Amino acid sequence: MSEGPWEKLSQVAVKGAEYDSRERQPHPRCLERTRVALLDHIYGLSDKKEKNRLIWLHGTAGVGKSAVAFTVAERMRGLKMTEETKIETRLGGTFFFSRKHTKRRTTGYFFATLAYQLAINFPSVRSHVSKAILENPALLDPDKSLRHQMEALFLQPLRKLQFRLRGCSPLAFIVDALDECTPESLDPSTFEPLEEDKFNSEIVELISLLAQALRDPDLPVTHILVTSRSEAHIHEAM
Repeated sequence: MSEGPWEKLSQVAVKGAEYDSRERQPHPRCLERTRVALLDHIYGLSDKKEKNRLIWLHGTAGVGKSAVAFTVAERMRGLKMTEETKIETRLGGTFFFSRKHTKRRTTGYFFATLAYQLAINFPSVRSHVSKAILENPALLDPDKSLRHQMEALFLQPLRKLQFRLRGCSPLAFIVDALDECTPESLDPSTFEPLEEDKFNSEIVELISLLAQALRDPDLPVTHILVTSRSEAHIHEAM
């Protein structure tokens, strides 16, 4: 028996990129009564309903960006969209990049992974995600156009939620360590300038697409928190 679109998506989605995956243990998190001002600032932005936001948390390596990302994700997972819902939370999805893991060092699995998490959190969009894959199985190919993946696997499902989430608190997506998006064939310690431009362009394209997505007037209020090192090409793209 051939696999259905949902089963195929389940296989392609990168479970290790989820904020609480076993692959990421031990999970870095902010200790109680630490980073209070920073977390309160991010929570405040995440609660605003006026417009969609791309929130960038940046800094040098080792300052605790991933701990903040995990802590924010954990909080959003604990907040229900409405008092009536049993499973739908404010956490739409997470993708924690890592240059140590093949599928977490590329954008090729990014939107498929978010679509999978979104459909689990909001079962009502699962049929729409499955239909998109059934009509175009190539969407799950990591070499497929990132723009096409975003439209079919991310934007279209989110648009289906606009009406029923009207008046609700904003959705949140967490993207951690974006600077670790590095093509597998490249060793960050040895690549040449032209190779550096190649992997930088992948990051810049994703930032551009996320910013474009947040300008879509047909989405429910959505905020995306992105963490990365303070690198020039990321700063310019933001």
